[in-house]
Amino acid sequence: MRILLALCLALLLVLPARAQAPITIVVNFVAGGPSDLMARLLAPELSAALGVPVVVKNTIGAAGVIGAAEVARARPDGQTILFSPLGAMVIQPNFRSDLPYRPADFVPICQVADTPVVVMTAPGGPRSLAEVAARAREARGAFNFASAGPGSMPHIATVALARALGVQMTHIPYRGNAEAVVSLLRGDVGLFADQPGTLRANNLQAIAIFAERRTPEFPEVPTLRELGHDLVYSIWSGLFAPAGTPASIIARYDAACRQALQAPAVIEGFQRLATPIVYRDAESFAAFRDAELAKFAEVIRSAGIRPGD
Repeated sequence: MRILLALCLALLLVLPARAQAPITIVVNFVAGGPSDLMARLLAPELSAALGVPVVVKNTIGAAGVIGAAEVARARPDGQTILFSPLGAMVIQPNFRSDLPYRPADFVPICQVADTPVVVMTAPGGPRSLAEVAARAREARGAFNFASAGPGSMPHIATVALARALGVQMTHIPYRGNAEAVVSLLRGDVGLFADQPGTLRANNLQAIAIFAERRTPEFPEVPTLRELGHDLVYSIWSGLFAPAGTPASIIARYDAACRQALQAPAVIEGFQRLATPIVYRDAESFAAFRDAELAKFAEVIRSAGIRPGD
């Protein structure tokens, strides 16, 4: 009888601990970067909405592929989810033949943002796209540009820009935008394209924006279309779960995501990052993800972009 009572007590102690096990959001880019900052703004609000702790873990490398692969392998029980920009989700599957996962290995939970890509230079660097083109022509292939890794949105956008300008630039990939910014400030590269939060956090110069129209955050920065190049690119971000995660969990997390995006702290934080909140629910985000997969298959094929570019 005493043994039975002891077992019952042990179960009572263990079950609440399991119920309170933290949800881990894996961010597939470095701490302090735009993806990390967005995830950390969302985490406490998601925790409040779900009633369980939510922690952020950075698993970096290969333009977001390593972190995405970790979540693809995770148990589909809702305890491990992914916060990722589009690169690992829709560009890499069209870019690499050796990818350690497939798009079908993920279930979209919600989209949270869609951010224009800004062309930026270091203080003292080129102050216009015309100056970038002139320096690149003078350098004859020795003008370097940075990316957060091969197959990332900054990589694709800058290759498209170089071809539109009719110049040759050398791609220098880094493990994330933090390393790319250090290289830019050091003068190892002359150009970087990324989200506006990177620009603001490091006092860089914005010289053009891959957007349909000028943004309120940077009203003085011309669009590529204004400069004669029909190039529009943005970086959307969202939450994903491993394939096989029960629909009830996806629906619960989606509802928490929608609630979190309405929190004043999240709205103010995203405004500081110059990142527009764009919410899509699980169903519409899944359809959007599939459409983006098809779009970037054509972008990469028609442009002939390869990992070595």
